[in-house]
Amino acid sequence: MKREYPDHPIVGVGGVVIRDNFVLLIRRRREPLKGEWSIPGGVLELGESLKDGVKREILEETGLKVHPLDVIAVLDRIQESAGRIQYHYVIIDYVCLPAGGRLKAASDALDARWVDRRDLPDYKITPKAAAVIADAFDWSAKQKKLSSRKTR
Repeated sequence: MKREYPDHPIVGVGGVVIRDNFVLLIRRRREPLKGEWSIPGGVLELGESLKDGVKREILEETGLKVHPLDVIAVLDRIQESAGRIQYHYVIIDYVCLPAGGRLKAASDALDARWVDRRDLPDYKITPKAAAVIADAFDWSAKQKKLSSRKTR
């Protein structure tokens, strides 16, 4: 499958992995957005479910196992160059919880780390990624409130 100047949109998956007040970020090894910090993820493989794709991609990039909980965003990433579509991804992002493994950058990641929510402005991430991460923290906070109400 041709990723640069594709014949059709490519389906991608990502995982916003939340641990307390921290989010998992990777520094991209390849284009698009090479060298920038981002949500871990990648291209869905033929015959692979969305959740299985998220699990595989995060494990490949970070060494961590995750449990995808819910879709947090569906968005497109379209980049043009010289009047042609250079990249076109439709991305489904899940909010995830860590489920084991040992953090280490691998595969398509130059670096992988847990980033405190307060430090996110120090990382070069796209506005779309920042919005998805904020939505994931909001989702997580709502789930905690619902859970605490059920245990009362």
